[in-house]
Amino acid sequence: MIEITKLNGKTFTLNALYIETVEAFPDTTITLTTGRKFIVLESEEQVRQKVKTFYQHIQVLSNPHLRGEENEE
Repeated sequence: MIEITKLNGKTFTLNALYIETVEAFPDTTITLTTGRKFIVLESEEQVRQKVKTFYQHIQVLSNPHLRGEENEE
């Protein structure tokens, strides 16, 4: 789960596993696999970093090949 801020300043928690796309239109828009969209204050890069941290926390990125570290055994 990641904490995100709506345009009105209210924060909410989003399950990052359901994020399909993150785009800037210029506002950052998060689209879930369900089709639901959220427009948030965080930049596209900030959302990407939060998702990466979340994935590492739940060990989705524990495999070196998924992290992009091809030479690790």
